[in-house]
Amino acid sequence: MTSITPDTHRDDAPTGPGPRIEGFAEHRVPVADGVHLSAAVGGDPASPAVVLLHGFPQTRLMWRHVAADLAADHAVIVPDLRGYGASDKPAEAADGQTYAKRTMAADVVALARALGHERFALAGHDRGALVAIRAGLDHPEAVTHLASLDVVPTLDMWDVMRGTSAAVGFHLYLMAQPPGLPERMIAADPDGFFGHFLDLWAKDPRALPADVRAAYLSACREAVPSIVADFRASSFADVEHDAADRAAGRRLRMPVTVLQQDWGTALGFDAAGLWRAWAPDLVHRTVPCGHFMAEESPATVTEAIRALLLR
Repeated sequence: MTSITPDTHRDDAPTGPGPRIEGFAEHRVPVADGVHLSAAVGGDPASPAVVLLHGFPQTRLMWRHVAADLAADHAVIVPDLRGYGASDKPAEAADGQTYAKRTMAADVVALARALGHERFALAGHDRGALVAIRAGLDHPEAVTHLASLDVVPTLDMWDVMRGTSAAVGFHLYLMAQPPGLPERMIAADPDGFFGHFLDLWAKDPRALPADVRAAYLSACREAVPSIVADFRASSFADVEHDAADRAAGRRLRMPVTVLQQDWGTALGFDAAGLWRAWAPDLVHRTVPCGHFMAEESPATVTEAIRALLLR
């Protein structure tokens, strides 16, 4: 496992203070009109590229162990998503598209292209996995392989959340509300809100050391409106886009690996079956670690990504 070191100023990427992924250079890259993504980049730029997308309530730091391992023989790009961490946080537009996963996926494709990679493998966790799925559907010419950690596609997520079992996803319903109320409620105690998930979802708290946990809380504290907008998009724009793809019979053309906790048993649905409807070339595995599997069991995640890249 790798460690993190304090950030220092670089003329090409003034991302501000905070921990960094050791051995990775910091870049700030324009990806859309008025939007820059901050990304850590490591490995050999001439090697096949792997892009790693973080989840909630995290930043790119969640990939610090996996990224260092993959950098031995790949170009590795680890951005903060639009609205998170050191990346730009545009105001949510009235049309609901600013944080649609389609928009965020286009960011990722533009980032990889700007760094010299027209084609790349893509792995995402949680919110980042939803962006990765959308990238695979919208940009199959760019995404060669796709790994998803601990989600089901957005359309299926809303279908399986019902009854008292839906209480586990209370935050999804809170942040689906119209602008105003959820932002005020969360901003009243952001550390309490975001810290709740860091504490509840980690089976091994040692996987989130104090400096990393503090970095996550600081980043979320400064991004309440954009984080809420990201989740709100999954109640409207993202559902519409998924439903249109399902109606048109669009599926993920590339090899796909899914690692999940056993949500199917917990919530009463066939997780592998849901995924197979989207991904014909599928490897689906349940894992015993907690939600933050890239930090709790990085060897498992790295092994799965490496096996995926051989398919």
